[in-house]
Amino acid sequence: MPITAAHIRSTLDDYLGAHPDEKSPLASLAELLDAGAELTSRKEFRGHVTAGAILADPDGRILHIRHLALQRRLLPGGHLEADDDTLLSAAQRELTEETGIPASVVTPAGHRPIHIDAHSIPANPAKEEPEHRHFDFRFLFRTSADVVELRTEEVTAAAWRDADTIADVALRDRVLRALR
Repeated sequence: MPITAAHIRSTLDDYLGAHPDEKSPLASLAELLDAGAELTSRKEFRGHVTAGAILADPDGRILHIRHLALQRRLLPGGHLEADDDTLLSAAQRELTEETGIPASVVTPAGHRPIHIDAHSIPANPAKEEPEHRHFDFRFLFRTSADVVELRTEEVTAAAWRDADTIADVALRDRVLRALR
């Protein structure tokens, strides 16, 4: 069964229960949910939900990938698909697709996102996409495996980096706390 608005809402509410200080930054997501926006569709350009994975190895290093379209180092993740049934499983699917690391050797650190990030995505004329917003539900995973095979149409490189190199301050702090 595809991810529903009710699942997104309950995941958001659970997250905001743990991080009430983020209610204001995520107000536009709640407003879109209230308006009945189809947040699982990448054609909803007011904003749509994506799923991200923060993968930690036994040494506490975090896997970063080099995203082909954006030409930046990012954490694995991407758009939801019709056969995703939860945001957590979507994040795990994206991780496996982009890195080749099988889900069987990856363990979620919990069922609540460690972070939800709202950010702008630049226009992509080749895909006929205007500038739009992503609401990225990021989940922490652990593994002792290494990258198997990169999805080269999306990802050009992968590297394990110290957790303290995560650019987003809130995400970095939460990951460092979770890894202690």
